[in-house]
Amino acid sequence: MNLRHIEVFRAVMITGGVRGAAELLHVSQPAISKLLAQSQRQLGFPLFARVRGRLVPTPEAQILHAEMEGLWRNVERVRDVTRNLASPRSGSLTLAVSASLAPYLVPRALALLAQRFPGLQARMEILVVPILVDALLDQAADVGVAVLPNDHPNLERVSAYECGFAFVAPADHELAARRSITSANLVGERVIGSPPDTPYGQALKRAYGRHAESIHVDFQVRSSTSACWQVQAGGGVAVVDRAAVAGPTYSHLAIRPFKTAERLPVAVLRNRARPPSLVQEAFIETFDSVWKQEMPS
Repeated sequence: MNLRHIEVFRAVMITGGVRGAAELLHVSQPAISKLLAQSQRQLGFPLFARVRGRLVPTPEAQILHAEMEGLWRNVERVRDVTRNLASPRSGSLTLAVSASLAPYLVPRALALLAQRFPGLQARMEILVVPILVDALLDQAADVGVAVLPNDHPNLERVSAYECGFAFVAPADHELAARRSITSANLVGERVIGSPPDTPYGQALKRAYGRHAESIHVDFQVRSSTSACWQVQAGGGVAVVDRAAVAGPTYSHLAIRPFKTAERLPVAVLRNRARPPSLVQEAFIETFDSVWKQEMPS
């Protein structure tokens, strides 16, 4: 008997007849009769006898049914597991992210993901890109979201984006009255920037354009998030990637578009050798939706 034969036999035993079994399994009565006949031929002994128009299980059928109940409970557990795997309500996720994405964009994606997976267990690690790459290669992280990502043959860029720049200043700063800021406006200002020997510092220098040598960087920080904190503390003004100031996190600061053709690459990364889970794929889709909503081109 195969699993379908067992299911039909059990349904007839539970309901007491072909009609009840057909209703329970949502199939036709002839289909039940056919499968039941096949089972009896394969077994080599009758399972039911017709007495006064009703199917009555034989002693052999009673013994078989008792043995099958334990098996069927295991089948139902397997079905429950497959349903949960197909439409999970829980799961685990470890993310490695650049600092610019930690204040809002990734947390927003996680908040939306938790609505779909109420039992979600997630962890977010803020890492510099070389360590972020190592975390993905070592499988210490499931998914990475990086600004200025490094290429590696064992990592796949699942999604790629371009990120512009924004000017950040205290709300009462005189430049806050402008609708947009250019590099010329930064000359003479106390500017918070990044070390010039880092990829981010080099990107900022390109963003400053022909005024790069005239802009004096008074404070050096390693991330746009740190730059925003410094601005918040009254340390000066800064040019940061727009991802760092997405959402309402720094709503008390003046945030204005910074005019430059320079763009920063942002990518969602994963290990090529490790197929993604449904939860990981759902996070990637959710982050893409959040990016498109919060970071219009």
